Amino acid sequence: MKNLSTWMLVMFAGLFWILRIAVAISYEMGTDIAGITPLNQGMEIALLFIVLVCMILIIKRKIVGALIYLLAYGMYFGGDLVIGLNNMFAESSNITASNLGIYLNTFVNLIGVVIPIAILFDLLMDKNRKANPKDKKTDWFYNNKDFDREKDDRADTNNYRTL
Repeated sequence: MKNLSTWMLVMFAGLFWILRIAVAISYEMGTDIAGITPLNQGMEIALLFIVLVCMILIIKRKIVGALIYLLAYGMYFGGDLVIGLNNMFAESSNITASNLGIYLNTFVNLIGVVIPIAILFDLLMDKNRKANPKDKKTDWFYNNKDFDREKDDRADTNNYRTL
């Protein structure tokens, strides 16, 4: 991972993953974190392990990791995001403390959908991902054909004697 954007997106995904771990643990204990609750506890735990594998694949710059990540989180958070947005627009005039949980869950669902989309776009927009990886430390030596021709074509003009 040579891009700052990839590092930042993986960090955000990691922080969101840690938030989902905290939400799952707090739900098992019978409480919630500021009104954030998992949609399905069993699926939440399965997604935690799937996302861990996907983040490793994303760090290795594999598009299949980003696709699985988007598919898993899109299916998990997408439906509830649409329902939450419909509820928010239907009751936009009267914001109460009871609606605060709906707003917060909708915001977390939005983050859960936006991060995988951003990671997928980051991997797709990186043109040097597989086709032409560059290493500035060694490319000057291995990829410099003019330097090789210049040194190979010269004649030995020193005329040293061998003893």
